Amino acid sequence: MGKQKTYDIEILFRALADRTRLRLLSLMGSDEVCVCYFVEVMRLNQPKISRHLAYLRRAGVVAARREGKWMHYRIIEPEDARAKRVFAEVRTWLAEDREMQRDRERLMKVCCTPQVPISIQGAPRPRSLAA
Repeated sequence: MGKQKTYDIEILFRALADRTRLRLLSLMGSDEVCVCYFVEVMRLNQPKISRHLAYLRRAGVVAARREGKWMHYRIIEPEDARAKRVFAEVRTWLAEDREMQRDRERLMKVCCTPQVPISIQGAPRPRSLAA
């Protein structure tokens, strides 16, 4: 009988111990978001954001999908039940945090404005995954 792989909770906590990564999780919420929107809203360069997103992917809380030249990210829940509970509580906390709410407001403004910033013209708009 094979040994069951144990969940590495340390990787999850390290992923959640960084403000930039928390902001990325908050911005995703229940949506799938193109990396270009993170760059625009957070005013950080794309390589830095991509490094943080890769860390979240390694922790098993973010998945990526390529569409042409665009990379889209969405939150996924950890498979481990305990990690899932911790992650759900963190997401609830983020949703109630005022700074995180301001980030989401900026994302909605950038996403839904008729005059899209040049840096994201042609980019697919965030897509709600809530059904």
